[in-house]
Amino acid sequence: MNKQVENPEPIPGNRIDERAERIKQATSSAVASTKETMDRAADHVEEGLHRATDKAADAANRATDKAAEISERGREVYDETMDRADAWLEQAREYVREKPVQSVAIALGAGWLLGRILRR
Repeated sequence: MNKQVENPEPIPGNRIDERAERIKQATSSAVASTKETMDRAADHVEEGLHRATDKAADAANRATDKAAEISERGREVYDETMDRADAWLEQAREYVREKPVQSVAIALGAGWLLGRILRR
């Protein structure tokens, strides 16, 4: 008698285990794929933030340099103006020393004229 042994149908518990294993592998694969995608997105965002930070720092440095230049120019103009004012004051003092009577007469005339203007 020749009996051929047929494979019995798989046991239901084995089928459940196989399907659970396939679901586990699919889930692991999906998680790994999602992690890779998130890592790439995070890298892209990080690169963008670095570029933006660098641009902001460059702009801040340029603004600081420009402010320093303007401040220096302001100091120079102030110093020049003070030097001129000191020179004019010294000239006025010399004129008063050389011509005291004329200086008093000019001062009285200027005072009288200023008084007339301010009364109106």
